[in-house]
Amino acid sequence: MVEGRATEQPDDQRPVTGGHRRLKASLFLLGCCAAGLAPHWLEPGRSLVPSIVLAVLLGGYSIRTVLLDPPTIAAPPEATDDSGVATEADLPSDLPAVDVVVAARDEQAVIRRLVERIANLRYPAGRLLLWVIDDGSEDRTPELLEELQGREPALRVLRRSREAGGGKSGALNLVLPQLQGRWLLVLDADADLQEDVLERLIPWAEAGGWSAVQLRKAVANPDTNLLTRAQSMEMAFDAVIQQGRLCAGGVAELRGNGQLLRRDAVLTCGGFNEATVTDDLDLSMRLLLERQPIGVLWDPPVQEEAVLTLPALWRQRQRWAEGGLQRFLDYAPGLLSDRLSGSQKTDLFSFFVLQYMMPVMAAADLAGVIATGTPPAMWPFSIVALGLSGIAIVSGCRRPSEGPPLPRMSVASVTLGVLYLVHWFAVIPWVTLRMALLPKRLVWVKTLHHGAEEEPQTVEADPELATEGGAL
Repeated sequence: MVEGRATEQPDDQRPVTGGHRRLKASLFLLGCCAAGLAPHWLEPGRSLVPSIVLAVLLGGYSIRTVLLDPPTIAAPPEATDDSGVATEADLPSDLPAVDVVVAARDEQAVIRRLVERIANLRYPAGRLLLWVIDDGSEDRTPELLEELQGREPALRVLRRSREAGGGKSGALNLVLPQLQGRWLLVLDADADLQEDVLERLIPWAEAGGWSAVQLRKAVANPDTNLLTRAQSMEMAFDAVIQQGRLCAGGVAELRGNGQLLRRDAVLTCGGFNEATVTDDLDLSMRLLLERQPIGVLWDPPVQEEAVLTLPALWRQRQRWAEGGLQRFLDYAPGLLSDRLSGSQKTDLFSFFVLQYMMPVMAAADLAGVIATGTPPAMWPFSIVALGLSGIAIVSGCRRPSEGPPLPRMSVASVTLGVLYLVHWFAVIPWVTLRMALLPKRLVWVKTLHHGAEEEPQTVEADPELATEGGAL
């Protein structure tokens, strides 16, 4: 193993670090609260007008996004030998070099399985390397990696201290200067890929002129309980929305696991931002501002484990919400500039209102109901948004798909999926309030991966006890 540290970036290439965070979050919170409370002081006949207008305008845009059919993507013909068995020797000779990159901390339950899965990918010999950054693991991960290096020639291992800082971004920045491939595929340690993923993904990315491509995320354990089943529906819902936004002239975003990145595009953006808790969402914004397009591929998917308990989900979604809102606060000047097209700005504005403003406005509306005794005013907007979410869930789960079977659609399934999405109406207001009141404290909390353990733990690391700099 090689000890290392992240290289210093030039000042003009360093990503935004989020100045005046509390002020920006406070202004956002006050604006949303004012918008949610104001209808309670209107005449009874007019109190629903703002919500109805939002429901019509943004609902119309959203239904168009949900119902747009993505372009059909045909899988390339499979290379086979005379017996009809797929072979590596007959793969196209012009496929570029690829580096698979994984930041791993305390991943003894899944790291062996991951290395074996990458070794089984079909790709021309000598053009695929697997880089694992051991991010200060304190379990058996280092021992397992050392053992695997002895029999997997394509495996490269870097090690950094647990106190190195920067979270997953810091780990990725450590390996970035050493990569030589045209593309890097960033995976989580629990990722599962089909053997033909690279031979299908790379030509599609090259032909489409994409600077990055996000594979559809599929839940590997959807039948564990109702929570994992709901997360499986959520991932299909998300991929439908992402593809629809692209088809409508909008933008797509990276999702961390299963993101293919062109190395020169990442370097143009200054590497990975170590001042954010969601490296994927932050990089999505910087690629957008650098006019580096991001595509979304439905099949083949990348599989990952869903969290198993509500406390684990709550902690995970707080991090996602904080990083998601922070990127808009950080990059707002660029997003409003002429670096984006009109359709991209419309898409981002609609998404921002639906994902971040609406839950805070709904919470303020509820406070207005309690304070004034007047009826709720935001319900038309909220009902339309949740209804469209149900349509997107049905659309996604009924699409032909590879990987684990998506949940079968029924009234009960759709109801579960929609009720599950209501958790964002609690997460977003709480995180916004916390960002407005408390100073920024970067804490990267990894999601536990259980693998095939007979008795997996079901508790994630406590954010208050987590060490800064841990991999996501």
